[in-house]
Amino acid sequence: MGRYFEDFAVDDAIAAPERTVTSADIAAFAALTGDANRLHVDDEFARASGFRERIAHGALVLSLALGMAWETGILEDTTRAFREIESWKFTGPAYPGDQLQLMVHVAATRAYPRLRSGVVTFRVAVTNHRGEAVCGGTLHLLMAMRPPVGDPD
Repeated sequence: MGRYFEDFAVDDAIAAPERTVTSADIAAFAALTGDANRLHVDDEFARASGFRERIAHGALVLSLALGMAWETGILEDTTRAFREIESWKFTGPAYPGDQLQLMVHVAATRAYPRLRSGVVTFRVAVTNHRGEAVCGGTLHLLMAMRPPVGDPD
């Protein structure tokens, strides 16, 4: 079971398990989304554009970050809605073989008792195994409040 709204406090820090980006991830994302930008599917084109090799789609890295956050267990069965992405910046490439690391800090909480939920604002940073920033920003998630004692919800 994940954390309830009341279990989050401003300045809490949560680290997620690492996730390696693979060429297969990039190819599957290109096929799924139809985004076949040559920076993502053609090593030669990516090199000619100033990259070491093909790079992961920004939206793929964001999706992997959300999955890494899920793997921490804090969101399981207590997340009601993914409300907003705010000020997300892609600051560096993610290459096949890069091990992504995710660090999340709770920036704010706002209760909505009528909804038996509250919004938790998370500041998110994704880096690679070389310590280089890849992307980050702010996510707002609607989290369930702890059920009253005796309530099976």
